[in-house]
Amino acid sequence: MILSHKHKFIFLKTNKTAGTSIEIALSKHCGPNDIITPISPEDEQLRTELGYPGPQNYLLPLRSYGVREISRLVFRRKRTLAFYNHMLAAEVKARIGEQIWNSYFKFCVERNPWDRIISHYYWHYKSEPRPSLYEYIHSRKPLILKERGYCLYTIDNQIAVDRICRFENIAEEVEEVRKHVGIPDSLDLPRAKSSTRKDRRSYHDVLEKREIDAIAELFCDEIRLFGYT
Repeated sequence: MILSHKHKFIFLKTNKTAGTSIEIALSKHCGPNDIITPISPEDEQLRTELGYPGPQNYLLPLRSYGVREISRLVFRRKRTLAFYNHMLAAEVKARIGEQIWNSYFKFCVERNPWDRIISHYYWHYKSEPRPSLYEYIHSRKPLILKERGYCLYTIDNQIAVDRICRFENIAEEVEEVRKHVGIPDSLDLPRAKSSTRKDRRSYHDVLEKREIDAIAELFCDEIRLFGYT
């Protein structure tokens, strides 16, 4: 996630929605007081190669440490995070307070759930042997897409952000956000988290009816909100 005091926006990062590419592009325009959370080592390398600012201001200040945080530092030699990659809207709001939360522009990205499931399946299982799609869909693994999607950008089952961009029109959507928050230059989205996926067929051609129906049941909230079919 990114919280920019410079441009007064909060980008909440959902899963399998080009979030890392957007995050890298946004970090180019962040100031020294803005919050940028860490991403994977491979993607951090890409961000470094582009010359953009990396992770900063995401650790809990030492002055805020309680007994638990001190114990973690002493015995595990690990600092406590104040902000992290796929942080929930409710957690961010609690951390930064009502004033900043209500006055900053908050946005994220959502994606057709059938398409998103296929993307996550091939990302999670990068090589053979893989379980069948049916087995994967009926496991607990797709739940992470719910936790890092609908559950991330809602609070008490209500949308908590100002804009949810559509993955299907991501370039146009991000451009409108850029103009709204006052970033001066266009955002060039790098190709982050490139996949080893060989099967490039559309989800229309991959999913069977029983799989389509199971995904529709799991992601009924997203389908209701955005009219995905």
